Amino acid sequence: MYGRTSKEKQDPIHKPHVRKGDTVVVRSGKDAGKKGRVLRVLATKGTAIVERVNFTKKHTRANPQKNIKGGILERESPIHVAKLQVVCPSCNEPARLGSHRSEEGEAVRYCRKCKADLTK
Repeated sequence: MYGRTSKEKQDPIHKPHVRKGDTVVVRSGKDAGKKGRVLRVLATKGTAIVERVNFTKKHTRANPQKNIKGGILERESPIHVAKLQVVCPSCNEPARLGSHRSEEGEAVRYCRKCKADLTK
């Protein structure tokens, strides 16, 4: 009661519907309509880094010891996974995903439009 308590509450981690290597389309925001490949998924934050989407400018200082030139760099920033929709490779359209268990017992994602598996 009188001791220190942490005020940070841990949100439950939700499993994102996108995975590394998926082709996605951005549904809302300044980059709406852009397609790109997922480079990295940050599940604890619920974000993903998508290739050529959501660029921000980062100012860097020159460091000759590490061969880094100074200036303004443009790089991708994380974007929330709720703004992304997976593009089905077989029907080539943005589609919602479903999942079912295979005979081996592992979860398999499939396109809910054309019923094609999205396994790699």
